[in-house]
Amino acid sequence: MPRETGAEALARLAEERVDHRFKGLPPDAAGMTVAELAAQRRNLFTGGFSTPVLALSAERLEHNLALMETYAERHGLAFAPHGKTSMAPRLFQRQIEHGAWGITLAVPHQVWVARAFGVERIFLANELVDPAALRRVAAELAADPGFRFVCYVDSVRGVELMDAALRGAARPVDVVVELAAGDAARTGVRTEAECAAVADAVAAVPTLRLVGVAGYEGEVPQADTARVTAYLRRLTALAADFDRSGRFAGVDEIVVSAGGSAWFDAVADVFAEIPGLSAPVLKLLRSGAYVSHDDGHYRRLTPFTRVPQEGALEPAFRLWAQVVSRPSPEQAFANAGKRDAAHDLDLPEAQVVRRDGAERPADGVTVTGLSDQHAWLRTTGDADLEVGDWVGFGLSHPCTSFDKWQLIPLAEADGTVVDYIRTFF
Repeated sequence: MPRETGAEALARLAEERVDHRFKGLPPDAAGMTVAELAAQRRNLFTGGFSTPVLALSAERLEHNLALMETYAERHGLAFAPHGKTSMAPRLFQRQIEHGAWGITLAVPHQVWVARAFGVERIFLANELVDPAALRRVAAELAADPGFRFVCYVDSVRGVELMDAALRGAARPVDVVVELAAGDAARTGVRTEAECAAVADAVAAVPTLRLVGVAGYEGEVPQADTARVTAYLRRLTALAADFDRSGRFAGVDEIVVSAGGSAWFDAVADVFAEIPGLSAPVLKLLRSGAYVSHDDGHYRRLTPFTRVPQEGALEPAFRLWAQVVSRPSPEQAFANAGKRDAAHDLDLPEAQVVRRDGAERPADGVTVTGLSDQHAWLRTTGDADLEVGDWVGFGLSHPCTSFDKWQLIPLAEADGTVVDYIRTFF
């Protein structure tokens, strides 16, 4: 039986039936296909949606996709946005349509999701030593000559484990040596001498092919522009040193990759300094949180605050919950909690209140805590808040916002829901 194409798999998402798995959707939509519900173009506020419900702004999503496409083009960067943020194949497709080279991922399950929906280029920003996963990667490479897969390696032992699992594979697995961002950082080789030893171990086995170097500047201890820039220059110098020593002989392009969502301006500046090497350089940026941006952590950290002339990302998520209890003038409770809202970096931010079709700022309303299914709201005298009101919250940290929702309404500014974004966590 022929394998389903990515386009067919994406089209099949629209055929999925709305049922109890999906939070916040209109109860009377049960049994409809997602396509049928989308075609009704219901309004988020008057179309029967129930709270809590997370919505993604159609206009802001498009703005963010276009902005990062333009940014990468302007700076001569290839872009492989980190798919772990959304795990949404429709968004992967949109990102690729907006010029992405491919998709970055972190663990094997995410790779299988991306492959099921036709992603042809995957950068695994992690070490991979699990034999079963490596054998499946090898099978994917053997079955699809157009599939490009690159992953990290940071130890001789890791090379040995990969080689043992991949013996007999039809194609070698492309790897990049990961340079750690510091002695107290996460994964990665700590010194350049150790990097060379790992590279030599790769060269000694037929199952792997060294194609570049990579790292994550977000792990730089006490990160500031000077420290991040210094680390990135170590990374690019390592690439140049490997090239001078002939370690990239025979490759069509040399991969140099970095770039989370907090320092991609420094990545762009340092990667612009990479000298001519023996093969073209794929300068691969991996930022992922941009797709929805946020109202907290990344709002504070985004490089666009340092380079406002480049543009600005827009927060695209809003979580809607309803006030279900108002026990005192100083306190209220809404029906969204830890099961619904990101809370690992910041609490949600009360932004707007809706009552009788009118929307106003949520003056005097502050989230002080979350239970599993409730938001604790402190209210001052400025807060005009009643049981039944809808409260719109801004969220912090896209990665832990997407993962709480399997089917997310994509809504235009007037509340018209034009599509639904399916996630796979």
